[in-house]
Formats: sequence, C-alpha cells, structure tokens
Amino acid sequence: MKNHNQFVYKLGWLGVAVLIQLGLLHSNWDGQMRPSLVAQAQSTQTAEDVMQQGLRAIQQGRVEPAIAAFQQAAQLNPTLAAAHYNLGLALRQKGELQPAANAFYQAAQVDPKFALAYANLGAALLEGNNLQQAKEYLQRSLEIDPKLGLAHYNLGLVLEQQGALDQAIATFKRAQQLSPTAPEPAYHLGVVYMQQGKMSEAIAALREAIKISPKYPEAHYNLGSILLKQGQLSKALVAFRQAAEANSNYANAYYGAGLVFLRQGQYKDAQQVLQYAKDLYTAQNNTAWAANAEKQLQQAQAGSASAP
Repeated sequence: MKNHNQFVYKLGWLGVAVLIQLGLLHSNWDGQMRPSLVAQAQSTQTAEDVMQQGLRAIQQGRVEPAIAAFQQAAQLNPTLAAAHYNLGLALRQKGELQPAANAFYQAAQVDPKFALAYANLGAALLEGNNLQQAKEYLQRSLEIDPKLGLAHYNLGLVLEQQGALDQAIATFKRAQQLSPTAPEPAYHLGVVYMQQGKMSEAIAALREAIKISPKYPEAHYNLGSILLKQGQLSKALVAFRQAAEANSNYANAYYGAGLVFLRQGQYKDAQQVLQYAKDLYTAQNNTAWAANAEKQLQQAQAGSASAP
C-alpha cells in the first residue's frame, strides 16, 4: 500500500441526525488520511509542488484556489493518487457530490489499494442516496483495511437506511471500537435502537455520544424525545435546552421544549418556544415541520385562553 500521508489533508465528515440528511462522518477518525509517495520524475515533483499549494490554500480556508491547485496537480501527474483524493475532499467540502465522487474514483483507479479513496467514494454516493453502490465501495474499502473506522461508520449508515438494523448495530459498534473519539457511531447506534424500541439501549448510546461531544444537538434532542415519551418531563426539558444551547438554530430543540411545556400546562412558555420553532422551520424551508409547530402552537393558544 502506498503511503500518501504527506500529501493529503483531513476533512471531517459531519455526522447528523436521522431526520436530516446523512453525513459522513466528521471527526477524529483513526488513520483517516493515507495517500502517496510517488515517482521522482520532474513532472511528478512539479505536481507535488502544486499540490502543496492546494494544501496551504485549504489550511487558509480558501477552497476554490485549493480545487484549482489539486486539478492542476492531477493534470501534471495523473498517477498522483493524492491529488485526485484531495480534489475529492475539497469538492465535497464545497458540496459538489458528483464531482467529488468522480475524483475519489480516479484516486482509487490510480491506487487500487487506497482504502480511504473507496471509503470516501462510498460516502459521497451515500449522500447522493446511491445506497447499493455506496455499500459496494465501502465493503471494498474494508477488504483493503478492515480497521478503517470511517468505512465501518458509513457502511452502518447504508445498512440503517436499508432497514438492516441488526447489521447496522454491529457495524456501528465496530466503528466505535476503531474510532472511540468519534461521537457519530454512538449517536446512530442510539437512533437504531430507538427504531427498534429498545429505549434503555438508545439512552445509553445517546449519552455516550454526548459524553464524547457535549455540543451534539441531535443527540440531546433524541435523548429528550425518549425522556418525553417516558413522561420524564423535567429531564426532557433539560435535554431540549442543551440541544438549543449546542445549536441556537436547531428548530427541533424548541419544538421539543414546546411539547414539554404543553404537557406541563405552561401554555405561555409553550407559545413562545413553538412560535420560535415555527419561525425557524419556515426560514429553513421545512414546511412540514412548520405546519406541525403551528398545530401545537394553536393548542397552546387554546390552552392559554381557557386557563383561569
């Protein structure tokens, strides 16, 4: 396997809640970047120099110049896998999934043993909802490097979406073992347990995710949702408040708090947070949840009007 370490940069794939789009995992993935020592031809050296310019641009937060540099490096030396791979990361950072997938594919073609190229190719396809192809490339990545936590995590996301929940659980647990400082496997483990109705296991997994990453709004929200269903209203409200503190624009946190206030008969407080949730949903073009918030808001207004 070629060693690409000196020529690649790390991009954390952001993991998200099940009710949002999938993310590919961000974090402290062990051994995340591994791209290549290359031939010593003059053209290769020039390509390396250009790629270093791209790496410096990324470090400065200048994605467009980095993309241009990585493209130039790949043109100067098409066999430089790290150039294609870094291009894929930069394009993914910009949200261009298909071009990113193409770049990761080129990296894997150049270096068929480049596990991370397959893993991130699978990740990009997963975000594009191409589940079967994503699964195939992620499995290929794990054939090359069975200890690649990122690939196990993303494969778990595929299995979760395909409804293979028991397999997803096993895969997320393996990702946890390999990447213990990444909160996403524990979070999604909790989400899957919720789908299975295993609330005690879900609570434990969500709390583990929060322990690793205290400002994980989706984890706090889902924990609050379980506690609300269990009638633990005070604890649920704490969880929803922590979700809002972690991300002040996270509408679900205010919606959840509104449901707690309704259950507690605190209708004015419910109106305030439900109105805020509705406004956030509307601003985020989430019409379905804005309608849900409006429905709950009407209940709060009716309750307030009938209160002594």
